[in-house]
Amino acid sequence: MSDERVVRGMHAMLALRRERLAAGARPLGWKLGFGSSAAFERLGTDRPLVGFLTSAGLLPDGARVTVAGWTAPALEPEIAVHLERDVGAGASPTEVQAAIGGLSAAIELADVDPPAADPEAILAGNIFHRHVILGPVDRQRTHASGIVGRLVRDGDEVARTDTPEALTGEIVKVLRLTAETLAASGERLRAGEVVITGSVVPPLAVSSGQRVSAELSPLGSLTVELA
Repeated sequence: MSDERVVRGMHAMLALRRERLAAGARPLGWKLGFGSSAAFERLGTDRPLVGFLTSAGLLPDGARVTVAGWTAPALEPEIAVHLERDVGAGASPTEVQAAIGGLSAAIELADVDPPAADPEAILAGNIFHRHVILGPVDRQRTHASGIVGRLVRDGDEVARTDTPEALTGEIVKVLRLTAETLAASGERLRAGEVVITGSVVPPLAVSSGQRVSAELSPLGSLTVELA
C-alpha cells in the first residue's frame, strides 16, 4: 500500500477500533466507502477505503435513531457480505467467491462531518460511521446479479438501481482489495465477519422525523425511524 495518507489513516482507524473493543464492543467486520470512480478521482485513491463495524453500532430493523445533534446525517442502502472462510491478501477471485457464505441487506447511518476531502482524516474517523442495520442472511446468494436497490422516504421512492455494483465495484474485486488493505495494516478478513460494501445509490441526506426503508430485492427490506 503506497499511499501514505491511507497508511496513516488506517493506523489511526485501527487504534480507534482497539479502543472500542477494549471498552467492551464485539467485532462485527468491516465497512467500505468511497469506492466509486468519482470518489477515486476526488480523493486520489485507487480502491475503497476500509473502516470497521462493532456491536456498539449495531441496530435492529425498525430502530428509532436520534440524529438531531448530527452535523450531516446520511443513510446508505448496502449489500452486506457474510464470510464463511478467511480471505488473505493474494487470494484469487475463485477463492474469494468461495469464501462468501451469503448476502444480506444493510443500512448504514453516517454523519458526514467534516466534509469528505482527505483520506487520512476520513479513515481516522472510521469513514463517518455511526450505525448499521443488518437483514437476514440469504445463504443461497453469493453475488449481486439480479439485486435491485430502492430507497423509500416517508412513502415516496427517492432512489432506485438495478446495477447495485455500479457505485461500489464488483463484490469479489472489492473484497480482494479489502484483504490487501487490511493485510498491509496487520489485519485480515476472517470467517464469521460481515463486510458492508458501500452504498448502491448516492447517500441520502436525512433528518429528524423521517422514516426510510431500504429495499434490496430479493434480499429483503430494512427500515429506520429518525428522531
